[in-house]
Amino acid sequence: MHSTRKNLTIMLTLPEVALPAHLLPYAEQVEGLRRVGHIFWHRGWSLGTSSNYSVVVEKDPLLLLVTASGKDKGQLRSDDFVLVGANGQPTLPDQPKSSAETLLHCIAASKFADVGAVLHTHSVWSTLLSQRFAAQGGILFEGYEMLKGLSGVKTHAHREWLPIFDNTQDIPALAEEVAAMHAEKGIAHGYLIRGHGIYTWGKDLDEAYRQIEIWEFLLECLGRQISLG
Repeated sequence: MHSTRKNLTIMLTLPEVALPAHLLPYAEQVEGLRRVGHIFWHRGWSLGTSSNYSVVVEKDPLLLLVTASGKDKGQLRSDDFVLVGANGQPTLPDQPKSSAETLLHCIAASKFADVGAVLHTHSVWSTLLSQRFAAQGGILFEGYEMLKGLSGVKTHAHREWLPIFDNTQDIPALAEEVAAMHAEKGIAHGYLIRGHGIYTWGKDLDEAYRQIEIWEFLLECLGRQISLG
């Protein structure tokens, strides 16, 4: 499997902006998210200003470092991040506006077990397949060796259900729906939003990054299989 640490050593030319004072304690996390954004942009998973990423910087009370709204993920600056609490609201004044989907990060960090980072991408395959399989409520993956890249999965014979939620601009309602499904059935490693993209997470940024790679691989395999007939 790919190592995030290896991938994050890619030499980049990113805008040099002084790190705001309130983000100085989180300089490593800021740099990690900047590099993830550039890699995802380069791979076509976070084009335009799409996608959003976060890391948990404090557990109790919950504090997340989240990408700001409307930023080019291939050229994230050091000041393109917001500190938010469990309610998705900024914890300090005079910060940029956080991603419109911040509450989805908060739900994952507060309701799911052992979440230290949340990543969301808008790839072509996640967009198309979330539309194609929306009527059945999700996609079942099984028999793929790459499933073993998901946290805790030990065999290719694993069966993984990737739920699909309808897209909406009412993010609080969507966050409640995600939380309710997780409480009732459990959401193992990620979910799709119809015509939108994929969310996944991990105990840290390395693990979340790996799981995005695994999901994008599996989705592309399925998409190409369908196209081959």
